[in-house]
Amino acid sequence: MKQLPRLILISVFAVFALSIFAFGENKKIVFLADGGKNSKTHAHESGNALLAKALEDSELGFETSLYKGWPSDPKAFDGADCVVIFCNGGRRHLVMPHLDQFEKLIDSGVGFVFMHYAVEVPKGRGGDLMLKAMGGYFETYWSVNPHWTAEIKSLPEHPITRGVKPFTQDDEWYFHMRFQPKGVTPILSAHPPKSTMDRKDGPHSNNKHVRKSMAEGQIQHIGWAYERPNGKGRGFGTTGAHYHHTWASHDWRTLILNAITWTSGVEVPEKGVPSKSVVIK
Repeated sequence: MKQLPRLILISVFAVFALSIFAFGENKKIVFLADGGKNSKTHAHESGNALLAKALEDSELGFETSLYKGWPSDPKAFDGADCVVIFCNGGRRHLVMPHLDQFEKLIDSGVGFVFMHYAVEVPKGRGGDLMLKAMGGYFETYWSVNPHWTAEIKSLPEHPITRGVKPFTQDDEWYFHMRFQPKGVTPILSAHPPKSTMDRKDGPHSNNKHVRKSMAEGQIQHIGWAYERPNGKGRGFGTTGAHYHHTWASHDWRTLILNAITWTSGVEVPEKGVPSKSVVIK
């Protein structure tokens, strides 16, 4: 009986320690953007700021930082659990002048989320690293970038889809992405209309590969989750987010917040990451 107070003390301390571990240690999310176009399309900085505030307000233990361009601060990525990149793509992509550092972050297990144009980099080392980071990317002369309305009729059972209902969204949904053969879970999938094949062939418009895929009636994946081999981190990519006003959609916003949460290694709440309604004019 004399041991009882000591056992109680140990139990209380253990619970306290577990609580600190589970809730007290913030997850660090680094957001990168470039200037984008304007307030209505490719509003990269505004979109990142909106998502960062929602994560901070969620009380899930997130610490966020926002950067325009690749950070000059050598400590910017220290302790980062996830890096969210929302920027122009191709040769102007923020990672292109920093591929060595990008690869080190991937190899260290940092999660990556890429949105819209940020899923495109030139084929070669850049494309290989995007596949390594998030399991897929926009490859010229393979992928296409038309505007169309995607009807998301069903969603897979996955932490990223918690609290999200099927939805319909007009966007510049790129599709026919280049994917890793293993580890990729489609999250958003839809059948593009035949009108997306009306454009002439080109590096972004159309090509024989996507025409064949469409002729066969294959569903196209426009949002996906990726678990790297041997538990070496996670990634998420989506081709939507061309229009800034889409963040007002509860289901779209929740899905992206869930994706950042999952990619950073945090358990997604059963009803999804909570966020306040957003009014965008």
